[in-house]
Amino acid sequence: MNNISTKLSIKEKIGYGLGDTASHFVWDMVGFWILIFYTDTYGISAAVAGTIMLVARIWDMISDPIMGIIADRTNTRWGKFRPYLLWMAIPYGVLAVLTFSTPDLGQTGKIIYAGVTYMLLMTVFTAINLPYSSLGAVMTSDSYERAGLNSYRFIFAFVGQFIVTGTALTLAMYFGDGDSAKGYQYTLILFSILSFLMFMVTFSTTKERVQPPKEQKKNLKADLRNLFSNRPWVILFFVGIVSFVMFAMQNLSIAYYFKYYIGKEESVQLFNVIGTVALIIGIPFSKPLSKKFGKRNVYLGSSLLSGMFFIMLYLPGADNIISIYVLNILAKFTYAPAVPLLWTMLADTADYSEWKSGRRATGLVFSAATFAQKAGWGIGGALAGWMLALYNFTPNAEQTETAITGIKLLISVIPGILYMSCAILLYFYTIDHKTCLIMQKDLEERRKNENEK
Repeated sequence: MNNISTKLSIKEKIGYGLGDTASHFVWDMVGFWILIFYTDTYGISAAVAGTIMLVARIWDMISDPIMGIIADRTNTRWGKFRPYLLWMAIPYGVLAVLTFSTPDLGQTGKIIYAGVTYMLLMTVFTAINLPYSSLGAVMTSDSYERAGLNSYRFIFAFVGQFIVTGTALTLAMYFGDGDSAKGYQYTLILFSILSFLMFMVTFSTTKERVQPPKEQKKNLKADLRNLFSNRPWVILFFVGIVSFVMFAMQNLSIAYYFKYYIGKEESVQLFNVIGTVALIIGIPFSKPLSKKFGKRNVYLGSSLLSGMFFIMLYLPGADNIISIYVLNILAKFTYAPAVPLLWTMLADTADYSEWKSGRRATGLVFSAATFAQKAGWGIGGALAGWMLALYNFTPNAEQTETAITGIKLLISVIPGILYMSCAILLYFYTIDHKTCLIMQKDLEERRKNENEK
């Protein structure tokens, strides 16, 4: 029998981490470039583009928990969650290419096409990313081994972000040769192929070990009741939404900031790359800081410090590039240790549910993360698009002072305040280090007794 609290091998951690590199090859194209692609390349207004992102979230409210329920009830020779990496990798890549394609369908047709392809891409993202995220919770039952696993995950995730944010515009210009629509499409073809290959590596190098209690019967009503009575999970659900609203609003607005405020569109790549390097350097501090101060306290402190540095980004003038870069580095470095913790803490809430009620629904628990990720991105994207319209943004033109103010607020003050507000929510999160140790010991004993029956 496999030891479910096993120390994971470096090979398995790297294999798991490459799955998030694969995800980010597509996700970061959406997260950083989709809004400016819609407005400046495909010719859709900022307000309409923002509305598309928000409308897609209504469907996500249905599709995300459904996917969690389906994953929890999946039983194959590969496990519950791994097979979705195999089944969904190709649809994920194909829909990414279609989302960044520009068929000439007239203005109404363009809006419909953009809305349908974006919604389908987000649906398939759920179908592959929710099982992937859940997989990390069932590879080992050791809470701090999970923290280490998620550190690997997000280092590799930000390697993907590093590549996408640092090369996407250059690749689009190279492939497009003056045609940005063609350039975006060909860039997505390349990234989708890389994404598929890496998902296959993750599938072949990981293993599921933690299983629900053997006597647990499938009961959706009981799973949902336990989920919403799980206070730590509810808190993390809202923390996730607020966090991703902040990420989306800022990331989607950075390209506008450099194109229209700094006046050097291509410099956004260097800005993003340096910020990503700061994230990669900061992430390994997550596990030792968590052991010393506790996961909740690290996340809480990170949100306060990072939010403060984000707010300060409003102050530098367009020619004060050094201050802009330094503040970005400080914001990303202080934010980095919290990145793996949302996912690690969600795994703890799955343990908490099993510990308290005897029921485990890992996929349903992690549906909160994918829903928060996409809901936050949808709300943040909608707010970014609507604010650009409110401040009278005009694509491919010299902007008014009012429009510049709106763009600056979108990358600094508003996301900074949002992220700092997470500290208020986290104050009420109650699963501390001592509770984790008690849960792990009790659950190990229960599973041992079950296997001896």
